[in-house]
Formats: sequence, structure tokens, C-alpha cells
Amino acid sequence: MKIFFATDVHGSEICWKKFISAAKFYEADVLILGGDMTGKAIVPIVAQGDGKYKVTLLDQETLLQSKDEVDQMAATIKNRGYYPYVTDPDEVNEISNTPGRSDELFLKEALNTMQHWMEYADTKLEGSRLRCFVCPGNDDMFEIDEVIKQAKRVELTEGKVIPLDEHHEMINCGWSTPTPWNTHREESEDKLRQRIQVMIDKLKDVKNSVFQLHNPPYGSGLDDAPELTKDLRPAFAGRSLVPVGSHAVLELIEKYQPLLSLHGHIHEGKGTRIYKRTLCINPGSMYEQGMLHGAVVELKPNKIGTYILTTG
Repeated sequence: MKIFFATDVHGSEICWKKFISAAKFYEADVLILGGDMTGKAIVPIVAQGDGKYKVTLLDQETLLQSKDEVDQMAATIKNRGYYPYVTDPDEVNEISNTPGRSDELFLKEALNTMQHWMEYADTKLEGSRLRCFVCPGNDDMFEIDEVIKQAKRVELTEGKVIPLDEHHEMINCGWSTPTPWNTHREESEDKLRQRIQVMIDKLKDVKNSVFQLHNPPYGSGLDDAPELTKDLRPAFAGRSLVPVGSHAVLELIEKYQPLLSLHGHIHEGKGTRIYKRTLCINPGSMYEQGMLHGAVVELKPNKIGTYILTTG
């Protein structure tokens, strides 16, 4: 069987659509999306009167002259992984001065987008035998899980052992070790180890299994991220990279030697690494550019067939 794996789309509409289309393009039997699925922020499009709107995207202010320009800008914002929100100065002031209001709005927009994504997948995959699995990551709020569960053609895999075919099973974990940003799904190395171990213990044949773990193994090169200063800015202009992966994930891979281990979390960590018999992959992420990084992997009994990292 052939799988297509991607991760860290972070709210990018075009990356989600490319992910759903990847099965047909790469002739894959299974689609697997690791976390993180949701976007980073809301971008307000503010009415200025006389049918004009003002928006600031990536520090660039633009004056929009018509509804068509608003619609085009909204599409651009979605493709870059943000949530466009058409509003006016009065509402902007109300949101800014009401504690918790911006968080409520962000959650609402994230859930609406996730609902739209599930409906898009259900429509595009209707009538096919393709299986589509998603596993939210550390950046994803827990509320999106219920939205995914309602989808007809997308399966939520967090914490589950999933049979892929008669030879291969897959365990799934979107949690990470602690980050500087105190995200939704992160925990200590010991708790992460326990969480993954529970699933490993349920595998019928660990040597033929797939580990789908958002956090990459420590020191693998798949976990190299820019070193940060105390105020969370890239040190040495981002030229200094340090390992930030999980020791627990590394230990479990080395101990159980699954056939394949799929990771994400670190966008700069694109690449592959082999530990004994285990092929580890982090396809990386360039979601803000609308580019979908992925990996096509052929699974055979007791071995990996061909595999390739993709960009498109």
C-alpha cells in the first residue's frame, strides 16, 4: 500500500485542498495528516466607509476598493494560514476592550474553518475507497476534535491504534513536549512516553507498525529549530539551530524499531533519518507560502518500499 503524509498546515486553506488532492495525484491509498491543523491569528479587514476596507497582512497595509478586492484578500489570508474577519472600527474597539472577546472570536473562526475543511473533504472523497486520517497537534485546541468526529470521510486518530491493511497498524499522537508558547497539547517527557506506550502495548506486530508522532526524536536532525533568545526571538538571525525533539520518542523508536515513524512539529526539520530498521520522516512545512510538503511511502510486509519527499 502507498501512503501520503503531510503535517503542520496551520490553517492554510490551499494546503488542506492540496492534501486532499494528493491521493489522486500520487496514487496513494491512504492520506495521513499530522498536527498542527489550525491557524495562528485573525486578520481583520476593517470597513473605512464608501465601500473601502483596510487590512494589514504581514506588516503590509492595503486599502481595498471593492467587494471583489475584499474577497481576493480574504482568500489570500486563508491560504497563508490566517483567519480573515470583515469588521468595522466600532467592533474592533469593542473586541479590544472586552476581556476574552478576541479569544472567543478566534475559537469561533477556527471551528468554522475546520467545519468547512471537513465538508470539503467529504465532498471530494465521496465515492472513493480512500481512507483519510488526521491527528491534531500541540497547537490545536481540543474543541476541533468534535468537529472532525462529525466528518463522514475523515477519521480522527489521536490516541488510537489504526489498522492500515492486513500487515500494518499505526499509532497516533499529536502531543509534544513543553514549548516556550505553552500550547494546548504538551506535557512532560514521562507523560508523553506513557501516552505512546499505551498504544504500543496494543499493537499486534510492532515491527510492522507505523508510529505517527507529532514530536520528532531528539537529536535526529528532524528536530533542528532556530535557537531562541530569552525574549523568544531567533538568536544569531536564525542561523543557529538546536535540537528540540523528544527524548521519549527517540527511546521508544530505538526500543521497538517500528517500520516507519512519521513526524512534524519542527517546520525546518525536513528530512529523513534511519534508526536501525526504522525510517523516520519529517516532511517539513512551508504553509505560509502555500506550499505543501509531504512524503509518499510504499509499505510492504516487513519492509519499506520506495519513498520520496514531495513539494507542491
